[in-house]
Amino acid sequence: MQIELVYCPVPGEVDLSRLELAPGATVAQALQASGVLQRQGLRLDALLLGIWGRACEIGAVLREGDRVEIYRGLLVDPKEARRLRYQKHRAQKPATRRGSR
Repeated sequence: MQIELVYCPVPGEVDLSRLELAPGATVAQALQASGVLQRQGLRLDALLLGIWGRACEIGAVLREGDRVEIYRGLLVDPKEARRLRYQKHRAQKPATRRGSR
């Protein structure tokens, strides 16, 4: 069966492996076959994994056409990032005076 395994080490960079595995293969077998752990210096015990955007365990059995995803942790809370972008945008705008004609 054919599956894809994908990891994005940094924004804009993708490590994609297309694999041919035996039916009944697991996520662990896909990780081993792809070589991504060695290429990216990842620790198996620290991985967050998913199949098509749904969290899964390392022992999950794969099906034809599955896409295994390795997630990296968030560096900044999304709400905090939005707040910081707003503040930066607001600081770049020239000040306008209200009520003057």
